Amino acid sequence: MAGIYIHIPFCKRICSYCDFYKTTVISIIPDFLKTLEKELEIRRPYLQDEIIETVYIGGGSPSLLMPEQMLHLLERVRHLYRISGDCEITLEANPDDLSVKFLQRLMADTPVNRLSIGIQSFNDNDLLLLNRRHTAAQALSCIKEARLAGFKNISIDLIYGLPGMKLQEWQKNLDLAFSLNIQHLSAYHLTIEPGTAFARMVSHGLFNIASEEESVNQFAALRKIAGENGFIHYEISNLARDGFFSRHNSNYWLQKKYLGAGPSAHSYDIISRQWNISQVKKYIEAVSKGEVLFEREELNATTRFNEHLMVSLRTMMGVDLEKIRMEFGEKWYRDFCKAIQPVINSGHMIREGSVCKMTEKGWLISDHIISGLIREGLQITD
Repeated sequence: MAGIYIHIPFCKRICSYCDFYKTTVISIIPDFLKTLEKELEIRRPYLQDEIIETVYIGGGSPSLLMPEQMLHLLERVRHLYRISGDCEITLEANPDDLSVKFLQRLMADTPVNRLSIGIQSFNDNDLLLLNRRHTAAQALSCIKEARLAGFKNISIDLIYGLPGMKLQEWQKNLDLAFSLNIQHLSAYHLTIEPGTAFARMVSHGLFNIASEEESVNQFAALRKIAGENGFIHYEISNLARDGFFSRHNSNYWLQKKYLGAGPSAHSYDIISRQWNISQVKKYIEAVSKGEVLFEREELNATTRFNEHLMVSLRTMMGVDLEKIRMEFGEKWYRDFCKAIQPVINSGHMIREGSVCKMTEKGWLISDHIISGLIREGLQITD
């Protein structure tokens, strides 16, 4: 089983926090889609005819495409690849693109069966700060209309740790989200990424990032309110009702193969990782000549081990020590057990049988813990 990620890099407006590859030159969308279909054809052998169980259309703002464009693209995917009968097909969408007519046509005319809606906040002041192009009213409306159109698997994104955000405001966002009968929530703490508008604002002292205390309290509120609403916190930033975990993202964490198509998209085939050029015009020029411009990294035992730690420790499943012993050997197993003992002693991780997983306390500083285990704690070489 494998997955396909399709990157649609077009946006009408650039959000203040976003560091994904994107462009506002939407006039080239028709040419881009032809190129994208050609890349999918060129790279057909990459997944070695494995059955595709998830397709994820991300961006950018994929909801800028018209339903007929999405249908044509997905029909091309179905023609080129072996798609499972219950394939999860996700479309990332902006609230202001999701008109009643758009949602009805999307449901009736395309195989899209899961929506991931970039709400970010139900507060207009937050949306203005984030430079989002929708209002709180549009955010509420599009979720209700998506349900009325027949979508039964709806995920939304929210951001916490925003400048000036109080705990009560974050709790209000969460209460409102869970009142809308969503199935999945991706909740991200604001990260100041280099090259973004927020990074420039911070460098000029225009606002301060959230304090550690505020971040801890908002994360705790997320877990508490989600739990009270029957949501399972299955990955640091992802929560869902039972049966509605994102299959596509879960496959990343389970380290299954996936093909990434479009500029900046990443691909993984167990033995290597590669990523396409992050320039749409050069991407179109290359693919039109039958080429795909990308960089490639061969994965040795150390990089595979490190990746296994990075993805596994972010999930509620944690790391299985017996799997480490079987796949990487006795020495790696012993060194890792020694390295995690201080983390267990500090209460940031627990061990249950052969499985080690982060505690809530650990998840709060997971990046720090994982980087320490990878770069400092093990010192393993091939």
